[in-house]
Amino acid sequence: MVGFVTLVPALCRSFTRSPRLISGGSIVSAEAVWDHVTMADRELAFKAGDVIKVLDASNKDWWWGQIDDEEGWFPASFVRLWVNQEENTAVETVEGASPSPSEVQNGHADASPSSSDCLCQPAQDRDQMRANIINEIMSTERHYIKHLKDICEGYFRQCKKRRDMFNDDQLRVIFGNIEDIYRFQMGFVRDLEKQYNTEEPHLSEIGPCFLEHQDGFWIYSEYCNNHVDACMELSRLMKDGRYQQFFEACRLVQQMIDIAIDGFLLTPVQKICKYPLQLAELLKYTVQEHSDYRYVAAALAVMRNVTQQINERKRRLENIEKIAQWQASVLDWEGDDILDRSSELVYTGEMSWIYQPYGRSQTRVFFLFDHQMVLCKKDLIRRDILYYKGRINMDRYNVVDAADGRDDDFNVSVKNAFKLSNKDSDEIHIFLAKKLEEKLRWLRGFHEERKMVQEDEKIGFEISEYQKRQAAMTVRRMTKQKGHRSVPPGYPPPMDPMNPGQYLVGDSMEQSEFEFPEPERCKSPFWQSFSRLTPFRK
Repeated sequence: MVGFVTLVPALCRSFTRSPRLISGGSIVSAEAVWDHVTMADRELAFKAGDVIKVLDASNKDWWWGQIDDEEGWFPASFVRLWVNQEENTAVETVEGASPSPSEVQNGHADASPSSSDCLCQPAQDRDQMRANIINEIMSTERHYIKHLKDICEGYFRQCKKRRDMFNDDQLRVIFGNIEDIYRFQMGFVRDLEKQYNTEEPHLSEIGPCFLEHQDGFWIYSEYCNNHVDACMELSRLMKDGRYQQFFEACRLVQQMIDIAIDGFLLTPVQKICKYPLQLAELLKYTVQEHSDYRYVAAALAVMRNVTQQINERKRRLENIEKIAQWQASVLDWEGDDILDRSSELVYTGEMSWIYQPYGRSQTRVFFLFDHQMVLCKKDLIRRDILYYKGRINMDRYNVVDAADGRDDDFNVSVKNAFKLSNKDSDEIHIFLAKKLEEKLRWLRGFHEERKMVQEDEKIGFEISEYQKRQAAMTVRRMTKQKGHRSVPPGYPPPMDPMNPGQYLVGDSMEQSEFEFPEPERCKSPFWQSFSRLTPFRK
């Protein structure tokens, strides 16, 4: 439980009556007030309005609950309790009292008023609500800075002094880029303090601060991606009593609150997910005439995008073992591992391929990853076995649409074709899909691949050497358990045809717009899981 306790006190004041009410049987359900975006294992994800069955409320900050068949931990401050289970009545505020943000979080009031509700409130009440939220944001930021300082000075610096216990790789895995986050957050809070109106908090203009620092928030992506590895390494070290005593001594010397190190290291993951919730609440009580309104609205969109992209990167890292397993199943593999340059399977399919200067058509199975496309050949007898036949470096090629008819470069008639043209030479590859729909899927796949590469470069996303080693070890362990080489996956069946008239293909990839339905996946368990790595999902 300790590792899941949030360390932002202002966000996680508990509803002290809840354990008694639940244990007494008069309350067994709660309604989600805010969306809960999960970043750690065993957490329960939900959206505002979802009904949660509370199974355990013994901890004042985090409860154990159930939605349908899913169970997990969730913040008690994100829900409001139902007093009457039959009438679905939530805990109400005292009539005539204006709820504060902390009361909203603790289930005393509805945290999702409609725009009309906000407009109908007296101006004085709206200003007070906005002031309360601003004060809450400032308070949580100051507490968060204190926790970051404790991690850096109380744990990280002490660990660096003990070279007999920690090497550089271990420190990098456990703490990631926590010092970068600390430095960034201090600058962000300094700017917030400048915009904070201490006498009239509701007049504060904090929206521009988020917009000015929006690029800096991307450093959280690296930390969140590394967090699972940090937990695994800490779990391994904690099996040794020396490390338990060392970390506890660090906490006592720094005079930190009574929470284990894994709980402290979870705070940046939680913090980046809380920003959209705080900004959404602030926007509700900011009238459009307020000078901060458009900045808060823009900041909310920015921070939602940041958290969405971080979740997407985390999903990709969780899939790297499947990619390593797929590579192990391909026979006669040559050259670098896929994970040395790639982390996502974008699209896959079978096409005819002609490559200058040979000009002979060959049928191959192509796997498009970020940065590269792998070519494989199916076994003549065992059609579910793949042989490695090469790869194309996508960073060096442009995608060119090819019109149906006679192709001048290859002097052959083509249909449903496109080309890959080398940026630095005359080398050209031409690919022929069986149907127009399949060609359009490939064009969309190439477009998505380039977009993914650009976004990764922007935020510095990459797979660490530790994560690569972990994936390779997992595959070797699976292979050893089977007692033989990884069983090659079955090849997926042909794609289902799509409805005509959905596609508009312009003169260039940038002008093209595509909408694609989900192709049928293979029935093989391995192929089914591996195919899900592609972004073409309904």
